[in-house]
Amino acid sequence: MIKPQWKKLIEQENKKTYFIDLMEEVNTQRAQGEVIFPPEEKVFSAFESVDITDIKVVILGQDPYHGEGQAHGLAFSVEEGIKIPPSLVNIYKELNTDIEGFVIPNHGNLNCWAQQGVLLLNTVLTVKQGQAHSHAKLGWETFTGEVIEQINRQNKGCVFILWGSHAHKKGKNIDADKHCILKGPHPSPLSAYRGFFGCQHFSKANAWLQKKYDKTIDWKISDISC
Repeated sequence: MIKPQWKKLIEQENKKTYFIDLMEEVNTQRAQGEVIFPPEEKVFSAFESVDITDIKVVILGQDPYHGEGQAHGLAFSVEEGIKIPPSLVNIYKELNTDIEGFVIPNHGNLNCWAQQGVLLLNTVLTVKQGQAHSHAKLGWETFTGEVIEQINRQNKGCVFILWGSHAHKKGKNIDADKHCILKGPHPSPLSAYRGFFGCQHFSKANAWLQKKYDKTIDWKISDISC
């Protein structure tokens, strides 16, 4: 179930022309037989685990995985039984060197993070099967821009982890005096070696959270999904 603050925001956006047009286009494509990921009931899953004022970390990706069965509404995450995608493989590699005691798990479900206050958000929330960025420019960027703005405004201070140019653009209006902003290359195999490896964003996020709230995120993921 979508959290109350997010529900209010989505209901507000739902009345705007861009959002009406966006939903109409996505629904039309589904009706015409296009395979769209994630499934309709999981498009807004990122807003079910943590509300605006409870967020500790925002990890911002680009658009959902476009392979069969991969996307389930949480950026970079896949459900159990799905092969771990290359970007998440690289995220695990970075965690293995950055977080003491991190053991690479046998699955890619990041729900454990979401339950601790990590918003796993993509800048675009749907995609056609096999066609990366196919739903860019439909209107999702306007919606997720408003999502970022509301976190910036309502949350008393969280960590924004921005990977890749799409995410960097989203971060340009975030209040750096209030929030911690960590920028780096996208973890995809195309760019991970340009500075993603060794960025230490996970330990840096925890150091900031520890100082501000005396709380951290447990980044470890057990082989049994939470």
